Amino acid sequence: MQRITITLDESLLREIDALGYQNRSEAIRDLARAGLRESAEATAGEGPCVAALAYVYDHARRDLSQRLTDSFHDHHQLSVATMHVHLDHDSCMEVTVLRGAAPKVRGFAEQVIAERGVRHGRLLVMDTGHPPQDDPAPPHRHD
Repeated sequence: MQRITITLDESLLREIDALGYQNRSEAIRDLARAGLRESAEATAGEGPCVAALAYVYDHARRDLSQRLTDSFHDHHQLSVATMHVHLDHDSCMEVTVLRGAAPKVRGFAEQVIAERGVRHGRLLVMDTGHPPQDDPAPPHRHD
């Protein structure tokens, strides 16, 4: 293991300390590992994947709900299911399961998150471990 020196501002250090680790080195190592995993997931593969897209938006924003609905209809082959949650008077959260080629899934998620009125968005992508197929859900038997 190598010893390094880093400089952190006090507010960031307080947040790290609030995680409750016995020592800061282990906290920084865990955070670095998590960041590396997240980076690898974001750029993972070109093949088939499944993903969870979570986003919070202002439901009163002019035409936003309709634009989101239209966008999902335009990409119906990627969308498996969506759960809608009313957070408060102005905010809704949706979590959508997506399935398809990783570049298409990421591109669609970026399009949704970039919509005006979408406040926060996050995509979790997982490789399916299967070879690419034109039909994401071909007929199959269950034994």
